[in-house]
Amino acid sequence: MLANLAVLLWDSHSNKELFDEFSKILTKENAQFFLKFANNEPIGFAQCSLRYDYVEGTKTTPVGYLEGIFVKEKYRNKGYAKELLAACEKWAKDKGCKEFASDCEINNIKSFSFHRAMNFTEANRIICFTKRLQD
Repeated sequence: MLANLAVLLWDSHSNKELFDEFSKILTKENAQFFLKFANNEPIGFAQCSLRYDYVEGTKTTPVGYLEGIFVKEKYRNKGYAKELLAACEKWAKDKGCKEFASDCEINNIKSFSFHRAMNFTEANRIICFTKRLQD
């Protein structure tokens, strides 16, 4: 159920890959998933975690971190993503976090707009580079 929703968000992964990854994550205490249902149908999810490494723009540790959030298209603009985010924030606060963070791809305007609407403050913009080393 969760992987079926997540593959709609992270479509470069297979359902099986996400199922396997989530199965591992669920065994840890530093991560949590929340599902949203409408008429007994799963319509959205949020994944959050505790990050102990440095998180851009934060001053404390651990930091609650929104790893992903998704609501099916026809259920958007009804406050469901806001509910999922609130559940993540409460979970992080209950785990002792003083700060909550997230990220989005620089060209993902919908995600950027969501974060701004949810009172996130932009901490920084970066472009990441990689380079293959010669053998």
